[in-house]
Parts: sequence; structure tokens; C-alpha cells
Amino acid sequence: MTLLNDIQAFLRRFYEKNKYICLVKNFYAKSNLAAHVSNFCLTNKYAILAKNYSSKHKLITLIVAASLIVLIFSKLFFHSNTSEKDDGVKNKQPPLVLVSLVRKENIPVYLTALGSVNPSKSVVIKTQINGQLLKVLFEEGQSVKEGDLLAEIDTRLYDAQLLQYEGQLMRDKAILKNAMLDHERYKKLVKQGAISSQTLDTQKSLVQQYEGTVKSDQGLVDSAKLNRTYCHIKSPISGKVGLRLVDPGNYVQVSDPSGLVIVNSIDPIYVVFSIPQDNLQAVLQRMKNGEKLKVDAYGREQNQMLETGNLSIVDNQIDTTTGTVKLKALFQNEDNRFFPNQFVNVRLLVNTLNDSITVPTAAIQHSPNGSFVYKLQQNQTVKVVLVEIKTTNGSDTAISGDLKPNDYIVIEGTDKLYDGANVKISEHKLKTEHSNNRPEQNSVTTNNKVLL
Repeated sequence: MTLLNDIQAFLRRFYEKNKYICLVKNFYAKSNLAAHVSNFCLTNKYAILAKNYSSKHKLITLIVAASLIVLIFSKLFFHSNTSEKDDGVKNKQPPLVLVSLVRKENIPVYLTALGSVNPSKSVVIKTQINGQLLKVLFEEGQSVKEGDLLAEIDTRLYDAQLLQYEGQLMRDKAILKNAMLDHERYKKLVKQGAISSQTLDTQKSLVQQYEGTVKSDQGLVDSAKLNRTYCHIKSPISGKVGLRLVDPGNYVQVSDPSGLVIVNSIDPIYVVFSIPQDNLQAVLQRMKNGEKLKVDAYGREQNQMLETGNLSIVDNQIDTTTGTVKLKALFQNEDNRFFPNQFVNVRLLVNTLNDSITVPTAAIQHSPNGSFVYKLQQNQTVKVVLVEIKTTNGSDTAISGDLKPNDYIVIEGTDKLYDGANVKISEHKLKTEHSNNRPEQNSVTTNNKVLL
């Protein structure tokens, strides 16, 4: 047993020198490595030869011992891993899934689009005469009514012109009056034969000339009065004024492109959006029948409905570059939730699918063969059922297929399923899901096809 003694002595010296070998030391103690080495030496012819080596061949003896240790350790490690894998296969459990009921409901069909808010009226306030801007009588962002005074322009020039034209009118009226008196005298003299009829005709023509002059003067007076009125700039509509574009003291002219301020009427207000031309007939047909199509407007996050309005106008032509047609919806905007040029998400209700088979949208799976769901069988297995999607409304989807109300379908845990797979139902989640399986009323959907 010289070989066995040498191996044991070598291992003891190696353990004392290397702290990391403690793991191997424990393995050696637990697996009774000494017994394995002894049996191997008694049954292996290579070990018998090594047993007869003398003590002077200790180096060769240590190499053989190390090789035997590696072989035995690999065999035991492989056997241990194989056992663990076999145990894992035996202990494999069916996947845990969450299911939901198939329902029959009325599902609305919406057209969704991105809309732009437009004021019902928009006016750029400009001056109609040239002059110095003396006063600005509004606050930026202020709500004004039709006829409210917004600004004043220096009126002194136009006051002087008015005075001049009024004086000229008075003079010409006096001349006209004198010419008319002469005309009456000439009529009497012609009857007496004191003057010729030609003189009478000349005087009559002169009266008509003075009448024309008086009318011209009256026009100049009226124009001067109108210019004075233009010096007091008033709002032509009710609405909200924007930022002031010109400060008092500036000389304003009719040719100024920007104007003084912009007034927008935002109560009510319009939202303009576009729909595909393929859906136009569905909208026109319902408007022709006198139906008021509802339009819901949502914010950018699409989680809060701003207001509900009605479709009011359909454009008279289709945009050839996009294949869409513009629609305009009217909103009352009493709470001022809309502002001009604001972008909103809109939903146009065009139809309602009555008594439709409805499933949670999360249950719909997709494959090259089409959309499908996993239907729960009575034997706790699942079956693949092909379905056709009609429309989606929030967390619900209307479908057609081999499903009936109160059937159970899988909505969570589908990644490990296949046709005929065994499943385990999460009872706690099932109850929670049933108590919250109603869709949110304010959810925004995406739908590009109208079902008639």
C-alpha cells in the first residue's frame, strides 16, 4: 500500500499550503476518496504497476495520483448534475395564467385623428388712417366685447381738415342760395320780356353747378368725420386680445403688415382634423340622415377628455397629396380648455356594433396565420382559436370567431403556451380581474377602418 500512503501524504501537504483547496478537502472527506483510490489501485492494471514503484520515483507517483483525483471528481460531478436535471424535469409545473370572460357588449366605432384648434373668428386689428398712436386701452390677454375701444390715434390733423371742409361747405351753400334767388328773378323777367331766355338757362345751369359743389363739399366733410372715427379703434368682434404688437408713441400707417393686435373669438371654437377618404361616405351618410356625430377631444397624453362637441362642417374637396378630407367640429369651450393652434387628439363616433363578442385587448395574440386567443378548456388545457378583429375601444376589442359569451380566455402568461398546453389558473388574479374588467370610459383608441 505504498502508493496509497504516498497519495494521502501528498494531499495532506497540499491542503496545508493552499487555503483554496478546502473545498476539495471537504469533498474528499464526504465522498470517501481514500476508499475510491484504494479500490482503483487494486482493480486497475496501471495502478498495480505504479504500486511497485520505489520511493525514489515519487514524482511519477504524484502525477498518477493527481490524474486519478481529476477522473473521480469529474465522474461524481457529472453524476450529480444529471441527477439535478432529472429532478428538475420531474418537478416541472404547468405555467400560471390569468384568464378573463368573453362578453357580449355594444362597442362604439371611432375614427381617431390629430386635430388643430381654430378660433371661430380671428381679426387682425389694423389702423385705417396714418397717424401717431396715442393710447392703447386694452390689457394683453384681456377679453373684449364687440365695440370696445382698443386704441386712439392723434385726431388733430383730421379735426383741422374737418373744420376746413365745413367752412368750404358753408361758403358754397351761400353761393348756391344766391344763385337760386337769381334764377327765380330771371324767371319773372323772362315773362316780362326784360331778359332773354338764354340768360335764364345760363342761370339755371349755374345753380346746378353750385349744387354739385355743395355735394362735393359735403362728401369732404363726411370723409373728415369718418377719419376722426378711425382715430378711435374699436374691436369688431367679441373675443380675447393677444400680445400688443405696437406701443403708444409709434407712427402707424395703413400699409403696416402686422397691425396693432389680434383678437380671437374662442367661445365657441372649432377643431379641424382629417380622415381617410375611404371613411368619408360613412360620415356623409349619417349627416344626410340628420344625425349629429359626436366628437371627443383629448389632450396630448390621451388620458383626459377635454370636451365633447359635434361635427359641423365637411370640406368640399379631398386633398390629393394625402388622400384625406378635412372636417370641422364645434366645441362650446366654456371653460377655455382650447386655445387657437393647439393640437388635440379627436375621436369621431361613426357607428356602434351592437351585441358584439368582446374580449380584453391583452388576450389578442398574433402569428403569421392571423390573430388568435388561447381558450381555456374544461380539462385545464388551452386551445388556439383564430379570431378576426373588428374594432378596438380602449382595453376591449370586438372580434368574430369560435367564441361564445362566458368562455374563458388567457390574458396573461401566454409566452409559454401552445395548443393543448396544461395551465394553472391564478384564482386570486381571476377575482381581481373580474372586478375590474370594465373598460375605461375615457380611453382613446386607434382605429383606421369604419365598420358599417
